[in-house]
Amino acid sequence: MTVLGTSDLTVFPLSFGGNVFGWTADRDTSFAVLDAFAAAGGDFVDTADVYSAWAPGNSGGESETILGEWIAARRPSGVVIATKVSKHPEFPGLSAANVRAGAEASLTRLGVDTIDVYYAHAEDDETPLEETVAAFGALASDGLIRYPAISNFSAENTREWVRLAREQGVAEPIVTQPRYNLVDRAIERDVKPVAEELGLTVVPYSALASGFLTGKYRSTDASGQSSPRAGSAAAYATPEGLAVLSALDDVAAAHDVAPASVALAWLRAKGTVPIASASRVDQVDALIAGATIDLAADEVAALDAASAPFVD
Repeated sequence: MTVLGTSDLTVFPLSFGGNVFGWTADRDTSFAVLDAFAAAGGDFVDTADVYSAWAPGNSGGESETILGEWIAARRPSGVVIATKVSKHPEFPGLSAANVRAGAEASLTRLGVDTIDVYYAHAEDDETPLEETVAAFGALASDGLIRYPAISNFSAENTREWVRLAREQGVAEPIVTQPRYNLVDRAIERDVKPVAEELGLTVVPYSALASGFLTGKYRSTDASGQSSPRAGSAAAYATPEGLAVLSALDDVAAAHDVAPASVALAWLRAKGTVPIASASRVDQVDALIAGATIDLAADEVAALDAASAPFVD
C-alpha cells in the first residue's frame, strides 16, 4: 500500500484508469473489470468529467456515471475516487465558477458526498492561478473534496500552486499526474524532482504508452489493428522503442509476467503510483502483477539504459 503525498489516503499501488468506461468498455464490461480489480485488492480509481466526450454519441461524464453506478451497486469499502475538472465541454478551464460547478456535477454523477482526489486537469492561461488555488481550497473547506491535485502542470506552476496554497492557508495538492512511461521520461528533468521536493506523489497517466509497452505493437504500421489507440502505440515502434521492448521482454521472462506488468513495476520502482486501464477482464491480471512484483536493481538499471533516449 502507498500513502498519497502528505494525506491520510493509503491506496493500492496502482490506479485503475476509468477513461475506458463508456468508450472501449460498455457498462457491463466496466463493472466486470472493476469487480476484478477490486477482488485483487485494487481500491484507487481515476476518472475525469470529460471522459469520454470524444466517443461518438457521448457528451462527457459517461465514465463518472458508470463508475457511480458501480459504486452504488457494489458499495465497495475504502475505494478512493479521483476525478478532474477543466476539460468538460460545459466547464472548460479553471475559473472559480467552473471548478465549483464541475465538482458539483461530478459529485452528482458519481453519487458520492465527497471527491477524494480532485485534479485540475490542465493549466489554464486565461485564469489567474491565485483564483484556481482559492477555488480548490474552498471546495476542500466545504467538504466537497478531500484533497486538491494537479495534472499536466509544469514544474514551475506546480511550485507556484503550492506556494499560493501556503500563502492563502488552503489545502495543498497531494499528487501530480503527468505523462510518464519508459518511452516518455521527460518529467524526470523537472516535474518529478519538484514533486518529490514538495511531497507530492506522482501518479502518471499513459503508463503503457497507449498500449505500446504491452508489446503488442512492434511495427509503425498500425493497419489491421482494432484498438482506437493503435496508431498512437505503433508510432513508438522506432528502433529506440523496440530496444525498450526487448529489455522489457527479458525482464518479463525472468518474472514470468507480461511486458506490461514490468512497465508498471518500473514506474513503481521510480516511486510513482501508475494509472493503467483495461477494456477486458483478462487484461486485469497483468495490471495487478505490475502492482505486486518488485524488480531487482539490475533489472531497473537495464530498463533505464534501454530507455535512456526517452529522457530528453
